[in-house]
Amino acid sequence: MKLQVTRSDGRSRPVYMFLVDGMLIDTGSRSLEKEILYFYKKQLKKIKFVVLTHSHEDHSGTASWIQENLNLPIYVHPRGMQVCQKRSPYPKYREVTWGARKEFNPLPLENKLKSLNAEWEVIYTPGHADDHVALYHEQTGRLFTGDLFVSPKTKVIMQTESTPVTMDSIRKLLKYDFKSMYCSHAGYFKDGKSKLKQKLEYLEQLYSEVERMHKEGHSNVEINKKLFQKVYPIVDFSNGEWDSLHIVSSIISEVDKKSFR
Repeated sequence: MKLQVTRSDGRSRPVYMFLVDGMLIDTGSRSLEKEILYFYKKQLKKIKFVVLTHSHEDHSGTASWIQENLNLPIYVHPRGMQVCQKRSPYPKYREVTWGARKEFNPLPLENKLKSLNAEWEVIYTPGHADDHVALYHEQTGRLFTGDLFVSPKTKVIMQTESTPVTMDSIRKLLKYDFKSMYCSHAGYFKDGKSKLKQKLEYLEQLYSEVERMHKEGHSNVEINKKLFQKVYPIVDFSNGEWDSLHIVSSIISEVDKKSFR
């Protein structure tokens, strides 16, 4: 299911939810609750349980409705459980965009997950979020990647994200024999592995450029201005929580750690 949310700055962003073999992957945002509930009511007999790729509000927005009205189990990585138990634990601009998500009580994900007719591997893939997971079905080569891909060339990230950790998570996934990839914001890719490789190659090149300029003595701000000359509206809209500077800073933090080892 594909939905579209429009932020208060006028920019739109697609949000995908997936229902496969009785397993609902992510629950969209509360700002789209009317459209999502229409979908739920049409698919009531097919939904047996819910898995969240992570606890961010655009993925967990209607989880409380499911718990209160359908009484279905909802699973999330253990690192995300406490966040899910809080009401709207994020800045105001995100509440305006995605809606005020209600609290709910999820169950902890384990390494394996069984849907009606298939077994899925739950792969821990932090970077975008500490509780982020991907779901892999070996027999069909299907991989659900949450927000790990989104686009082949990342231009801004959240302050809490880490580009080097994201790179490690992508490398982990590329070891699997998958074909199709399902992204929560970019949708379906038949050639998913090549798309994920493309993203990793871009990030590796970016890492090298940031590392070189850092060792030459350039400041984080100088490197950011050199590599990311366009300032995206999300930077001001989010009061700096989203910024290309966070890409640079997270890389430099990792470079400095390596130099002290």
